[in-house]
Amino acid sequence: MSETKSDLLRLLQERGYVHQMTDAAGLDALAARQIVPGYIGFDATAPSLHIGSLVQIMMLRRLQQTGHKPIVVMGGGTTRIGDPTGRDESRKMLTDQAIADNIAGIFTVFDKLLTFGNGPTDAVMVDNQDWLGQLGYIELLQEVGTHFTVNRMLTFDSVRLRLEREQPMTFLEFNYMILQGYDFRHLSKEMGVRLQMGGSDQWGNIVNGVELGRRMDGAELFGLTTPLLTTADGAKMGKTAAGAVWLNEAQLPSYDFWQYWRNVDDRDVGRFLKLFTDLPLDEIARLEKLGGAEINAAKVVLANEVTSLVRGDEAARTAEATASTTFAGGAGEDLPTVTLEPGMTFAAALTALGFTASNGEAKRKVAEGAVKLDGETVADAAAPARPGRISLGKKRHGILA
Repeated sequence: MSETKSDLLRLLQERGYVHQMTDAAGLDALAARQIVPGYIGFDATAPSLHIGSLVQIMMLRRLQQTGHKPIVVMGGGTTRIGDPTGRDESRKMLTDQAIADNIAGIFTVFDKLLTFGNGPTDAVMVDNQDWLGQLGYIELLQEVGTHFTVNRMLTFDSVRLRLEREQPMTFLEFNYMILQGYDFRHLSKEMGVRLQMGGSDQWGNIVNGVELGRRMDGAELFGLTTPLLTTADGAKMGKTAAGAVWLNEAQLPSYDFWQYWRNVDDRDVGRFLKLFTDLPLDEIARLEKLGGAEINAAKVVLANEVTSLVRGDEAARTAEATASTTFAGGAGEDLPTVTLEPGMTFAAALTALGFTASNGEAKRKVAEGAVKLDGETVADAAAPARPGRISLGKKRHGILA
């Protein structure tokens, strides 16, 4: 598109958030003349989101930073169905209490990154169970179902890929895209929402909502997606060999969270600084030009900035101090710790620390000579573990107590 008029699109494009838009010029003009309420939906399948969702949360932060209104939609209703996108099997069904507990846990991160309140650009969090739970089945079929064709629904990646792999898709899951489209229509009518954002895998669902609002209400709605976020080596963002990189402290210690960012690929530093920090672009340009060992200083900046935003300033300071002490040969008070049980092997201890995904992987790492206890190489993964400072490679350190 030609030069942007709105601060919103300028900021999103400069920092690398934009992949697709339904009507770039129309959204740019709207954002230049009025406050745009925009939303992203998050299902409550766990007590925390992981860093794969952080780019979406940062988009809502950018929305607010440029004078617009972020709406966080928790999927208390759609969680009961499960988004089939990118999955080969159905999600397990959660109880109402589990969903409520998950939403409460997820809110703590949003509360750090957005300003909530009653003002025109203050963020609000809503739960789609509040309206989806009130829908009658016949009413839904009559009012909404007539605007969706099975022919087109079968072409959506979330459905097509599942069928191509000959994996079953329940009728319950097949309805997910209808309810997500209805969310946009409801939010448009009741809260004046004009924009839905999401990851690139949600493009079809977002377009559905845009079209549903137009057909049912004549509303002019907009959609915007981010690029699929992968690391420089092609891995999906948010997953490591040890598991998901969770945003909440209860699911992942702040030291491990900090270390994830400290250890990113050199090629990812500039891109991640743009997406996940508030540093000015000229400072980011300076940092990403650093070469050789100096790029590690930029990684420390990245780790500190992201950890401060998500976990708080104190968590970032403590994690950096622990890392400095650890790499200087000390123990470090914030390292992950496992209390040894009688008969616990080194393999089991490594897995309990989260350094390896299984005891089998732990045995392979020991066999490779990658595991040390107090500086001495561990030779037998099946041997009873002893107290001390354990390391896997040069970047993962923990305490066996």
